[in-house]
Amino acid sequence: MTRTTFGGSVLRTSRAVVLALSLVALVLPFGAGGAQAQPLPENYNFFAGIPDELTNPGGSLPGSNDFSCKPSAEHPRPVVLVHGTGGSQQTNWGAYVPMLKNAGYCVFALTYGAIPGAPWPISAIGGMGPIGESAAQFKTFVDRIRSSTGAQTVDVVGHSQGTIIPTYYLKQLGGEGTITNYVSIAPPWRGLTTLGADGLPALAKRLGVPESSIPVCQACGEMTAESEVVKKVNAGGTPYVEGVNYTNISTRYDEAIRLEQGQVPGPPGYNVTNIVVQDTCSQDYSEHAAIAGSRRAAYMTLNALDPAHPREVPCMFVPPFSG
Repeated sequence: MTRTTFGGSVLRTSRAVVLALSLVALVLPFGAGGAQAQPLPENYNFFAGIPDELTNPGGSLPGSNDFSCKPSAEHPRPVVLVHGTGGSQQTNWGAYVPMLKNAGYCVFALTYGAIPGAPWPISAIGGMGPIGESAAQFKTFVDRIRSSTGAQTVDVVGHSQGTIIPTYYLKQLGGEGTITNYVSIAPPWRGLTTLGADGLPALAKRLGVPESSIPVCQACGEMTAESEVVKKVNAGGTPYVEGVNYTNISTRYDEAIRLEQGQVPGPPGYNVTNIVVQDTCSQDYSEHAAIAGSRRAAYMTLNALDPAHPREVPCMFVPPFSG
């Protein structure tokens, strides 16, 4: 009887040990002992985030907006992704979130400037509201990120209007000293003038309608070359802020922004790098949208965020519209 009881106890203990070891084996690959979690699938396409928006309306892409994330010594600053006009935290960044998360960054993205109270899918169309209000939303988001992660500064990657919003924050909303690296993809630093972008705003101006009162997309009227917002962005004769490391990535095939409007040199003492994607690869046909889905531009962004560990930027065919 005693032997049987002892044997049963040993059997139960053995099973418990096996179960415990199995649980440890499951946990270890996801971060214990320095091991890495399974990488997220990477899809370099401007439309890569749309399926996530369809299956998780108004949500966050896998790998983003984890406010428990703590930056590593290798990547001490969170990266904040700022979409363009008509984009959102999911639809604009399907190529970038998994890439940055796999590279070891804490990644965050917001949807700003959405039409208040609009139902989905209209609620997923950001960048519509006045730029000052959108910049205030960006400020609140950055404050939360810095508070939760403990990081003093963040790095920013913006696309189109998403390059104007953080600059407005830096220059008009007290954001000085909170951004270290600033990667601008298709930046309209000097405003928009092509594809008739001045048409409706110019007509509204003649009729005495304020720039921020353009129907549906107030931000569109505020990004024209002579707008008050663009003047504020370029206050002091430059769109840049001293102490921030800028990288501008532009394309010759941009249908919304002329090259000189985005490739603006920095004043003496400012750190500004200007890149035209076709200068190193004639096979790149990315335009205003595709450049935010291009693997080439994405790797240029990685190198701007971490210049000490550069990746080889591939020269490959990049189709328009999708990247």
